[in-house]
Amino acid sequence: MKGRIYRRCHCVDHNRRPLGTNCPQLADDKHGTWSFAVDLPSLDGKRKTMRRGGFATKREAQAELKKVHERVDSSVKTDDRETVAQYLIKWLGEKRHTLKPRTLFGYSEFVHKRINPHIGTIKLEQLRHEHVVRLVDTLIEEGRGPSTIKSVLAVLRSALSDAVRHKRLTHNAAQHVQPPAYRAPERQPWTAAQAAQFLDHIHGDRLAPLFEVLIGTGLRRGEVLALQWEDVDLDNRILRVRRSVTDVKGKLVIGAPKTKASAGWVGLSTRMVAVFERQRANQGAERAMWGEAYEDNDLVFARENGAMLRPEYVLKRFHALSETAGLPLVRLHDLRHLAASLMLQNGVPLPLVSKTLRHSQVSITADLYGHLSPEAAHAAADALGGVLDAAAAELRSERAARRATDLRPESMV
Repeated sequence: MKGRIYRRCHCVDHNRRPLGTNCPQLADDKHGTWSFAVDLPSLDGKRKTMRRGGFATKREAQAELKKVHERVDSSVKTDDRETVAQYLIKWLGEKRHTLKPRTLFGYSEFVHKRINPHIGTIKLEQLRHEHVVRLVDTLIEEGRGPSTIKSVLAVLRSALSDAVRHKRLTHNAAQHVQPPAYRAPERQPWTAAQAAQFLDHIHGDRLAPLFEVLIGTGLRRGEVLALQWEDVDLDNRILRVRRSVTDVKGKLVIGAPKTKASAGWVGLSTRMVAVFERQRANQGAERAMWGEAYEDNDLVFARENGAMLRPEYVLKRFHALSETAGLPLVRLHDLRHLAASLMLQNGVPLPLVSKTLRHSQVSITADLYGHLSPEAAHAAADALGGVLDAAAAELRSERAARRATDLRPESMV
């Protein structure tokens, strides 16, 4: 695969046929432009010739031909006409088999609305670090937040990493591009007293058992809404997380839990057992009222007719009840945060909290929920102060005993 370099022009003969390399004016070094042609390897064994022209000098043509050789020698696919947009759309198509629907939807939004409008027309093989830096600058100018830009970069970086792994590119142009500085706001979950106030306020509300289960188990919203009675074993006080529901463009999609580690079992307190028993009784009354029209999907928490609850409705109801209870508005996911914080504050070891929340690593639990609440901070400070006070008291006692010994009359010693 050596290739050849030649000079040609766009002159035509009297029949309007291109003269190409046969133009007599090519004897003049300033006439025409330089091109190269090279045969590329193909899967079917047939010859595939790549021709590129329009180079001002022979040296430029040689340099481009050399790049083609380097890519072929590295087993990297050569397609200098594919754009970033074309590649990303194809990449999304491949990802639909491995990503969860909501994740795929988020990736698609970033590709079509944030990446392709700005760098989509650039040839994939010509994408450089500087292009991605300019993309970040443009997103900042548009008023996009640091969190959004970080997510956009993560999607682009992932797509280009796949291109490198699949021998489509030699390097990842987004690998070393840094997003703007961002520090996630520290969220303060409710205290135990506020949680008790909320549960007391919503007593008798149809969704009260659902919210109490969120607080008392640390389950995610999608996991609770997809929970079925066959997953709940009240005799042995455990429930199994097997499914989760998400809302993708208005369509409820049931799939696997968030991570592999999320699919596991959770222990239930006697309080939670009572909540589930109350929910079963309430649901039995609704089933009897609806009769044959009841949609029995075996869901623990459902609409009055048995149909699945929509996540957005549950969130709106939670905020409405929080407001009437006079409590600060928090996310539904903060109830999971609350469960973790209360366990940690009451001496439950971090590894056990991590297992209860079904995190894949203890470090995730520590990063997400290991921060100090004011109560925990005061308790820790008091414990440290108590140790220092005890050590100081012991030191004073030893000194007093030593002085007493030194002051005794010699005859008494």
